[in-house]
Amino acid sequence: MTTVDYVLRLGDDALVTAQRFGAWYAAGPEMEEDVALANIALDQLGAARLLLTYAGELEGAGRDEDALAYQRDAAAFRNCRLVEQPEPDFGVVIAKLLLLSAFQLPLYDALAGAGDERLAAIAGKARKESAYHLDHSTLWTLRLGDGTGESHQRMQAAIDGLWPYTGGLFVGEGGPVAFADLRTHWSSTVEEVLTRATLTVPETVAEPTGERKHLVELLAEMQELHRAHPGARW
Repeated sequence: MTTVDYVLRLGDDALVTAQRFGAWYAAGPEMEEDVALANIALDQLGAARLLLTYAGELEGAGRDEDALAYQRDAAAFRNCRLVEQPEPDFGVVIAKLLLLSAFQLPLYDALAGAGDERLAAIAGKARKESAYHLDHSTLWTLRLGDGTGESHQRMQAAIDGLWPYTGGLFVGEGGPVAFADLRTHWSSTVEEVLTRATLTVPETVAEPTGERKHLVELLAEMQELHRAHPGARW
């Protein structure tokens, strides 16, 4: 049986990613990329809405997608730490999208054929979007990694900075597909792209622990309007 925490994990990953990528609208290196990042953020937001709605129904406490998005504090969020990391550089945006989409695509593929009909329907839509996200991030990783000396250095720095958080992708249980079972597929995909991009695959290290100040800051911004005006509608 699918648990609330399992679906919240998926929904929170998508919601936090949408918030991070949405902040890059009109800040990309070219106009076409602004549109692409906005569309990717909307894809993640769409998946988040469906998943949080389902999580609320599983929970049975009367909380809908808005309540779960806007009325929980950081301690109640179940997303992996990778998605909440700040993105001070375009290379970090691309690196995060590569690392995340290489996980989400096989996950949604597997969920689309798993026993939970509701998750299967959500995954059936999301996997098409994840395939595009992986293609898009792969093209940019190759372009930056095998580009100029500066673009190579910044892309490598982005991968190195996010790598310690990739282990968190495979933590969690309670659903029809075990996150840990996706690691081999993920590693093969990511390492193949990094090698083609002339980038170095970092050594595996333990994920940092401690206060999640970046998530606290992100939620403070995302939830500000809703908390200031509870129940407000456009």
